[in-house]
Amino acid sequence: MTVPGIDRPRLFAWMGRHAPDAGEPLSVSLISGGRSNLTYLIETRERRVVLRRPPLGHVLPTAHDMGREWRVISALTPTPVPVPGPVAFCADEEVIGAPFYLMDHVAGAAVRTREELGDLAPEPTRRLSRSLAEVLAAIHAVDYREAGLDGFGRPDGYLARQVERWCKQWERSKTADLPDFDRLADRLRERLPARSAGTLVHGDYRLDNTLVRLGPEPEIRAVVDWEMSTLGDPLADLGLTLTYWQDAGDEERAGIPVSGDVTAAPGFLTAAEFAAHYAEVSGRDTAELGFYVALGNFKLAVIIEGIHARFRQGKTVGEGFERIGAAVPVLIARAHRMLGPS
Repeated sequence: MTVPGIDRPRLFAWMGRHAPDAGEPLSVSLISGGRSNLTYLIETRERRVVLRRPPLGHVLPTAHDMGREWRVISALTPTPVPVPGPVAFCADEEVIGAPFYLMDHVAGAAVRTREELGDLAPEPTRRLSRSLAEVLAAIHAVDYREAGLDGFGRPDGYLARQVERWCKQWERSKTADLPDFDRLADRLRERLPARSAGTLVHGDYRLDNTLVRLGPEPEIRAVVDWEMSTLGDPLADLGLTLTYWQDAGDEERAGIPVSGDVTAAPGFLTAAEFAAHYAEVSGRDTAELGFYVALGNFKLAVIIEGIHARFRQGKTVGEGFERIGAAVPVLIARAHRMLGPS
């Protein structure tokens, strides 16, 4: 059976030469793909491993960098941040058409919807949402120099560069002109915080970018999807997490088809409670959180526009992309509201 994005004979031959400890590969199947990097499960005689590679077509410059993901999970393996164990990295695009890496398979669920929580009661659901804040604080508490990530990014000027970077990505991806986007970029430039901390940031942190063991004592077993990680302002991570957050009763947010509705489940912390718990366990000042949530909406609008562009080109793998473009102006409007009256 053909698997999109994989040349099975070349991959299996490469694994035999460069990842013999993974075991003899027997099969490969797509786990998820289309919106971002593609993820595959490889069954070997000895165990399971996971492969990550960039999406097919329309890959923006600096996006979907497999080397960055590989470097960060390798650096975080000995830290309190839960990540899959690194197995092998391949920079040779001749093998499957793009760089890729292999990591350990972690048994756990990427939970996006209330239904995927199953029969988890409100109290363990609440503990799970508190754990999500605690793991985010743990990421931001990593001594990146000690972990070998010095030079992984430039914390100074991070927020200003973020605004300009996503403006450039917008110009490369946009399918229509939106004056409200340009006005939002100007407002963000005007509101940049005078000072910001410098830590490791995930860049796309939410529950479905973790692998969770469900049950009476739920546990976040691994944080995955590190493609946007860098050194920068930790509150930008928090702001983006809250951008994804859907509080119960927020019908506008419910209409944006990203990250599911798991945060609206009974017992889950509200966005405000999550921010407060993060502030408590991290010790960080969240007084300017509105700016960071606006920045998160701005960033997500650009990401979704890029996915929408790939969909229009017929270069997505998976289903459910036909409605995603309509979320872009909604996210831009939400960002303006977070910044207050102009």
